Amino acid sequence: MSYDVVIIGTGPGGYVCAIKAAQLGLKTAVIEKRDTFGGTCLNIGCIPSKALLHASEVFHEAGHSHATLGVEVGTPKLNLKAMLAHKTATVESNVNGVAFLFKKNKIDTFKGTGKVVAAGKVSVTGDDGKVQEIETKNIVIATGSDVAGIPGVNVEFDEKIIVSSTGALDFDKVPGTLVVVGGGVIGLELGSVWARLGAKVTVVEYLDKILGPMDGEVSRQFQRMLEKQGIEFKMGAKVTGVEKSGKGAKVTFEPVKGGEAQTISADAVLVSTGRRPYTDGLGLKEAGVNVDDRGRVAINDHWQTNVAGIYAIGDVVQGPMLAHKAEDEGIAVAEILAGQAGHVNFDAIPSVVYTQPEVASVGKTEEELKAAGIDYKAGKFPFTANGRARAMLHTDGFVKILADKATDRVLGVHIVGFGAGEMIHEATVLMEFGGSSEDLARTTHAHPTMSEAVREAALATFAKPIHM
Repeated sequence: MSYDVVIIGTGPGGYVCAIKAAQLGLKTAVIEKRDTFGGTCLNIGCIPSKALLHASEVFHEAGHSHATLGVEVGTPKLNLKAMLAHKTATVESNVNGVAFLFKKNKIDTFKGTGKVVAAGKVSVTGDDGKVQEIETKNIVIATGSDVAGIPGVNVEFDEKIIVSSTGALDFDKVPGTLVVVGGGVIGLELGSVWARLGAKVTVVEYLDKILGPMDGEVSRQFQRMLEKQGIEFKMGAKVTGVEKSGKGAKVTFEPVKGGEAQTISADAVLVSTGRRPYTDGLGLKEAGVNVDDRGRVAINDHWQTNVAGIYAIGDVVQGPMLAHKAEDEGIAVAEILAGQAGHVNFDAIPSVVYTQPEVASVGKTEEELKAAGIDYKAGKFPFTANGRARAMLHTDGFVKILADKATDRVLGVHIVGFGAGEMIHEATVLMEFGGSSEDLARTTHAHPTMSEAVREAALATFAKPIHM
């Protein structure tokens, strides 16, 4: 069998690359070792976590009377089995959708573990151990990432008591106490799910701020919001041990700046300290494909490796580990293989934390602009001054816009608040076209909407806000 392109991995990057390649007339095949398509994102990542986030938000909302809205309710009863069934059904719907799209676009699928044999040749090892070789003009590595663990600490995951993000999606009962190691996106999202369902959650974070590279002001205010929700934080803490203890587990940590060690016991521990590129068993060394010092497949600006005809996209290469980034790279590579000019603007890739409230950002943070010596101006607008936010009792948070002081070109937008993940996209479109804060401020926004706060922040950037 011979193909124009074979893609190893069917996560967001891989399956989107395959569909686009087929649409452009390339004979396409994919290799997937899971029983279902969709990779980490659809099976044990983005999709199931969002199903639980929404379900837990509904449960939390149902248990809180809003006297000012005239809504009085009793104590809701949690049916965790039904909630997890909703998660499973959501996953099945999405992965079946990818399988349908493969058939619709006449993409051949191979089940098994893919390996790069050499330029122009890949192998597939099935569950029965049989090996099949496939010839192809081009190979795209889209194998994604895996749980990173804690550097220097031996963590034995049983996915019941000591869990990764996978196990945290499938607790059979709500932990009374849950320690989350890592204050990044995954830890805060899953920690907030179980906190809303009744767990006492403590987050242990190595840095002195949550959400790592997120804008510092956003990070600080968001942490205060989560603390009001009952989540406790241990900041600047280096975890030195995670182990089972009795029917639960214990986490030992010490101050990064020095000091006495502490130990916290809990019913369960979620280790969410990031992810690592997944290249195990891919045969990269044997095929002569270079990797960088962080274990990522080394590529040029066109996603090409040092071996002709071999490309790589998504979590396995440089850049943010985001599903939509992988998708855009997949489309770009498919276009390049079809003789077109594929491109991704990495300065306009939004990022969202799907907690409540949400956090969303695109472009540069204030810290990044200061480090780069860029002269900028900032405009902010709080949701407390937004009519729709007041009507819905969702006044927490703000919008902040950063623009070049000389040209007014928008360089970054940061939102913390209800619906932030939807509002960020008008800023992304603006930045994709090189727009200014004045462009955004002079664009009519429907009233009353939460998005008016984005316009007001733009007004605050190039002139003055109207409603504050």
